[in-house]
Amino acid sequence: MGRIKKKGTSGAAKNYITRTRAVKKLQISLPDFRRLCIFKGIYPREPRNKKKVSKGSTAATTFYYTKDIQYLLHEPLLNKFREHKSVAKKIARALGRGEVGDASRLEKTLIPKIKLDHIIKERYPTFVDALRDLDDALSMLFLFANLPSHQHVPAKTIELCQRLCLEFEHYVIASHSLRKSFLSIKGIYYQATIQGQDILWLVPYRFVQRTGGDIDFRIMGTFVEFYTTLLGFVNYRLYTSLGLVYPPKFDAKSDAHGGELGAFRLEGRGLGATEESATNGEEQKLITSAEAQAEVDKIAALAAKEQQEDEPENAVVRTEEEDTEKIDTFEVAAQDADVLPQPQASNAEVASLFAPFTFYLSRETPRAPLEFLLKAFGCKRVGWDGNLGDGAFTTDESDPSITHQIVDRPALPSESLPQVPEAPKSNGEKGKVQWPRSTMPGRTYIQPQWVWDCINQGKLLRPDLYAPGAELPPHLSPWVKGKKGEYDPTLPLAEQELEGEAEAFEDDEDEEDEEGSSDVEMAAANGTNGTNAIVDREGSVEAGEGMDVASDESDSEESDEEDAGEEFDGLDSEAESEASDADATLRRHQRELKAEFHGEKIQPVVQTKKEKNAEIRKKAEKKRKEEAEEKERQKMMLPRRKRKLLKRIEHGEDKRDKESEALRKKRRRIEKAQEAANALS
Repeated sequence: MGRIKKKGTSGAAKNYITRTRAVKKLQISLPDFRRLCIFKGIYPREPRNKKKVSKGSTAATTFYYTKDIQYLLHEPLLNKFREHKSVAKKIARALGRGEVGDASRLEKTLIPKIKLDHIIKERYPTFVDALRDLDDALSMLFLFANLPSHQHVPAKTIELCQRLCLEFEHYVIASHSLRKSFLSIKGIYYQATIQGQDILWLVPYRFVQRTGGDIDFRIMGTFVEFYTTLLGFVNYRLYTSLGLVYPPKFDAKSDAHGGELGAFRLEGRGLGATEESATNGEEQKLITSAEAQAEVDKIAALAAKEQQEDEPENAVVRTEEEDTEKIDTFEVAAQDADVLPQPQASNAEVASLFAPFTFYLSRETPRAPLEFLLKAFGCKRVGWDGNLGDGAFTTDESDPSITHQIVDRPALPSESLPQVPEAPKSNGEKGKVQWPRSTMPGRTYIQPQWVWDCINQGKLLRPDLYAPGAELPPHLSPWVKGKKGEYDPTLPLAEQELEGEAEAFEDDEDEEDEEGSSDVEMAAANGTNGTNAIVDREGSVEAGEGMDVASDESDSEESDEEDAGEEFDGLDSEAESEASDADATLRRHQRELKAEFHGEKIQPVVQTKKEKNAEIRKKAEKKRKEEAEEKERQKMMLPRRKRKLLKRIEHGEDKRDKESEALRKKRRRIEKAQEAANALS
């Protein structure tokens, strides 16, 4: 006879451990246990059968893997937590005795400093692993960088998050690795491709943040402590890969005046003298080595000399090569052929999207995201009003070198603006009043969305569509790809509507207008308001209605028979309509033959718009009915399991088609209202 196993000593009961037992096993407090689990990346687990794990109990319990807790037994941070606990007891004892000086001395000298370097190396053995886990880190640090300081979030933590985020943005600008951005309700999404990894993070808008009391900042602070260490490692590796010195030089005075990105100056790592890159308006030069730079200059001189010698002979060949360097576009060969994905622009073209322009940001525009986006896509000269902060290329709005000005308010008539005295310049000339009172000739005025849409589409869009006060095009997410049959706001309705859908909408609108006009006429004849008459008619109860509580069986049988008769009549309605159409065509043909026999002139039958729409709708419905019947015949050949799967797929497609049709109807109503308003104006 085999040995009887004791309950709870093997299987799922042994693989899981409760949080209370784990805390007792590690001999630390619950806050320290949470902190340690966050640092090590250990999270609660949900067993398949809680009764087996908890030995029949159904109480709400948090479980962990037993092997994860055993792995924590050898963590060096446990000793740091215990040392911190003992020093905290000594400080509390000194404060209880009134020895404030001893307590401060103990806090400065004996409090252990916790370093997470070994944990970063354990959790991310390769640099690619760290990049893959950078999404949440960047989102959390950008969130804390925009928070106000209070008792739970100290100012030092906010300053550290701001510095690390700005350093990362400088790398994205220098490497031109930013790809897409999107304005959403939550904030601004950014996506950068770094060493083949797509990194997506969220930056909140700079509104006044009000932190509620239901937020546990201790847990969030633990994540911030870990993420700051991780981003510090990542920034160091990224800067050294470009040959930049890390950390970059930081100008505290410029940062105090709102410099932000302009408060950092990047340096190239060189053996001799280093060349500093300017913050705004100058070219950035990275020198990795003096010998390497000399070799590069020598090769460049030789290449230029050879180009000058071969210029007259190879002029035609070079023009052909330039033509071949252009990106090809794939066109659809047949009507039902597959649509091939178009090749995207090269990184060099995307990186220099805004390079030839000089931008000026008005006071009402968000300076920080626009400065980051413009510089990340090649713009070297970005100016703004002096009230927005330090580090601008120019603060003079009338600078003639400005090619584009970004504004976020409509152009108002000069009569509605208050009178402002013109400020005299230093040389005695009167300063010109600029936007919104006047515009500079030769300058393009655009709204901020133009920058985001140009970046997402990888090309410069028409600026007149984004002029001040203009109705902007829809701003869609660049990560959502439209599927066949879905509503696309960028395409016209004629390309998306099904056959006969526009005619059906016109008929429905005409019927609604006729019903509304008839109701108004009846109300006017009765001497009452139209809307009140409609409400009274719908809400009124005629004599005898609502009085019968119980009905006889005969009444129910009669009603069932009537419903069945109505259903039967509905089934033959299509056949009757087809027969009536055939009779109408036969009578028309007979009239034509009679007129031809008597030698009379045959008058053409002029169809009304309603009749034409009805004819188009009938053809479309007939075509769809034939397709549905053919599809049903094909489904009969499928096995039962696949037929059920196809039914679920069709249910989802029908739901999507109904939503798309509702959106198209809504857009058509809006366009019709706009046309009516334009006609009246």
